[in-house]
Amino acid sequence: MAEFDAVFEDLGRSYSPFHVVKNLSDRLKEAGYTALSEKEPYVLVPGGRYYVTRNDSSLIAFSLPEAKEGQTAFRFAAAHTDSPTFVIKPNPTLCKNNLISWNVEPYGGMIDSSWLDRPLSFGGRVYYLDQEGHTKMALVAPEEDVLYIPNLCIHFNREINSGYAYNPAVDMIPLAGVGHDFSFSDYLLSLLPSDAKTILSFDLSLYNRDKPRIVGLHHEFLSSPRLDDLASTYSVLQGFLTAKPHFINVYCAFDNEEVGSLTMQGANGTFLRDTLHRLCQALSLPYEESMARSFLLSVDNAHALHPNHPEFSDASSPVYLNGGIAVKYNAAQHYTSNARSVAFLTNIVKNESIPLQSFTNRSDLRGGSTLGNLSNNQVSLCSVDIGIPQLAMHSANELCGVEDVSSMARLLRAYYSSGQELL
Repeated sequence: MAEFDAVFEDLGRSYSPFHVVKNLSDRLKEAGYTALSEKEPYVLVPGGRYYVTRNDSSLIAFSLPEAKEGQTAFRFAAAHTDSPTFVIKPNPTLCKNNLISWNVEPYGGMIDSSWLDRPLSFGGRVYYLDQEGHTKMALVAPEEDVLYIPNLCIHFNREINSGYAYNPAVDMIPLAGVGHDFSFSDYLLSLLPSDAKTILSFDLSLYNRDKPRIVGLHHEFLSSPRLDDLASTYSVLQGFLTAKPHFINVYCAFDNEEVGSLTMQGANGTFLRDTLHRLCQALSLPYEESMARSFLLSVDNAHALHPNHPEFSDASSPVYLNGGIAVKYNAAQHYTSNARSVAFLTNIVKNESIPLQSFTNRSDLRGGSTLGNLSNNQVSLCSVDIGIPQLAMHSANELCGVEDVSSMARLLRAYYSSGQELL
């Protein structure tokens, strides 16, 4: 399964949203896409393929059809580049009792206990001055086991298996080494290119050192950190790159979904709206009419039925691993799926042998929201929420089905290749 193999490869080198966007940019450049800058006018040609980034952690790519009649509507799909983690604070060094620790704070809602007692490292971007006083940026991610968050032993916490509330300021601080004198800036400088002289600033977070693995009696499951939402982010990219556009195809990978998306690079920010206004201007398209003909797939992982806790799944709409892509519904409109949008998607995939499942939360359980309804704050679109079913969402390691990853890539290829008009 070529689609799965490409996703698997990218998962193993996605240490931070900045690395994810670097991976996406590399894939796009290999496929002949041209990088645009928000600081410059957009100059576009029919059949052209382009991408633009914001904050180094979000990316929008688009491909134009050769025929001018196809330039009347957009086909969007959106996923996100971030996952729950722990962010390293600006002055992180803590030296106490001959031990060196780094101060961190939670980003997003994770299962705290899953981060303990496992090798960790860190990754992200660093801004620095070089020897000639120029400001530069570099990505870092030491491929070594640097950090460790140790549990308190059961002898000192006899009730840990009866339930324990981890304090992020106490229990979740990673151990880095032994000693009294440690300069975090000097350590970062040692990881940078040889011309680096002074650290200016950084955006760094922890990452789990576990690699993606195929597990199961028949190799049917994928275990990996950051499956939510990178399994979708990379699957959507595969579909996008292999499609033959009838309309203007747009691929969106937004940062900050796990903390609400209300940032300049988030789905609830203006990145998509700004890009679309510039696109419409460059192509002489009427913005409002074009959006009325357009469609959005909001792609974020979904909850599969847990084998040990089936009672948490809705009685009439259980979702199974390797059972197909989940279409998400919510009466409170936390998901954007409705009869019109689901009919549109179902018509596209009905002849593609791509199974679909319906997901709803139990009526007494509150669900989350994701990219679709948030991006509609800025760009109102007919939309449906879909996702790869998974278990252990927001754990340091998560699990999904191998077939579902391939199904998502094939679904996106069919979607981006479809000439179906929106009803």
